[in-house]
Amino acid sequence: MTLVAGVDSSTQSCKVVVRDAVTGRLVRQGRAAHPEGTEVHPAHWWAAFLRAVEEAGGLDDVAAISVAGQQHGMVCLDETGQVVRDALLWNDTRSAEAAAALVAELGGPTAWAEAVGSVPVASFTIAKLRWLAEHEPGNARRVAAVCLPHDWLTWRLAGALGLPFDAWADAPPPPLDHLTTDRGDASGTGYWSPATGAYRTDLLKAAFGAVPLLPRVLGPVADAATPDAPAGPGADALARGASAADLLARGTTTAGEGSRHGGDVGRTRIAPGTGDNMAAALGVGARPGDVVVSIGTSGTVFAVSDAPSADPSGQVAGFADATGRFLPLVCTLNAARVMDAAARLTGVGLDRLGELALQAPAGAGGLTLVPYLEGERTPNQPTATGAVHGLTLATSTPAHLARAAIEGMLCGLADGLDALGLSPERVLLIGGGARSEAVRRIAPTVFGRPVLAPPPGEYVADGAAYQAAWLLDGDVAWSAQEAALYEADAVPDIRHRYAAARPHILDRPH
Repeated sequence: MTLVAGVDSSTQSCKVVVRDAVTGRLVRQGRAAHPEGTEVHPAHWWAAFLRAVEEAGGLDDVAAISVAGQQHGMVCLDETGQVVRDALLWNDTRSAEAAAALVAELGGPTAWAEAVGSVPVASFTIAKLRWLAEHEPGNARRVAAVCLPHDWLTWRLAGALGLPFDAWADAPPPPLDHLTTDRGDASGTGYWSPATGAYRTDLLKAAFGAVPLLPRVLGPVADAATPDAPAGPGADALARGASAADLLARGTTTAGEGSRHGGDVGRTRIAPGTGDNMAAALGVGARPGDVVVSIGTSGTVFAVSDAPSADPSGQVAGFADATGRFLPLVCTLNAARVMDAAARLTGVGLDRLGELALQAPAGAGGLTLVPYLEGERTPNQPTATGAVHGLTLATSTPAHLARAAIEGMLCGLADGLDALGLSPERVLLIGGGARSEAVRRIAPTVFGRPVLAPPPGEYVADGAAYQAAWLLDGDVAWSAQEAALYEADAVPDIRHRYAAARPHILDRPH
């Protein structure tokens, strides 16, 4: 049996799954927590990865591995490969003013959408680099290379694989020019264009004042362990516009080494990895015509597309995916943590919160919660606070608050679904928050359409494992898991009241 491993290095934790490369069957898994906060030293990611690998039974028998990670985070390295400062994560909003300045300097949102497919907000790496240049110029001068969380972990992994596992913790980093990334994660930086497949170093220099070394952008089925390996026969086809899915269906890869069609037997291959949303699309088996709603620390609504997108409103980020296609995406900062907050307020656990929510009527009797608890990314209001409207004696119950919290969270995601401008064939509901039966049953009332809920799983890590299996064999095709269908009558008044309440939110004092 050939095994592959997939890694999900998320905001909150690191998950490792080991699966059968042919069938996708889960063999074993491990997990380790990350520190809380919106900035963290990347060494914590490496330590959590090692703990998760150990809990998952190690990687000695694994033929290929792929790392998926939280998007946008700014990891700055000096000329020796050491971390310059703690990484700023996607949900760190201190760079909001920097993002607004960058948008204005280039001539407005339309110019950015045309340049890189997205309009920068605080989450984007380019905005964080502007913040660094303005607020920490000493650190900015030390920066020799900039990469993303998944890039950094893949790079460290490439430097450690040839050593015994007990030596990995202290393995020296590889040379900086061995840094790699992929199309999906690169598309969230603000200085790489999905439409052209090239870095916009002019934008980076305008933002940061310099152009540090940037990771090489690998094709969907390249081998990050051999970044200088010549491209295989699939590279020309990718350049002509064929997607990786097309190539894989023909059993062709872009890795001259690192496939069963060639390479050194016995070496653990490292797939390019990708951003967490791109990996989730792989893990859930998303296809053109699908919209995926993912409820994790952040909430995301995304679709698989054959063409790049450019939304000058800034609501839709025009990302690339992990297969050679594209992934237009809407992101909210406040998702599953809205339920965490409601559970604290009501003094119950999450399971009980769901039970309470289902006891209240649809629309929560007029109680509306605008869930901008950590500011918000879509709409772009980084200093906003949350609000509760319609509080009366009748709605002053734990059940009404529980229902309003879930409905408010889903209304933000429904706005994202509208922003994509699609009529999806399927709406797939995934993520930790989607494990709640209450969320599954309430979602159709808010979205106004049925939803499919695949069995709970680590879809980001699973998508990374699937990418690792691609690297070994282009004909891999894991069976899709049966999804449960949830249907309910739409309740338009929920979103009408949410839309009316949203303009009255307050900004945090500076």
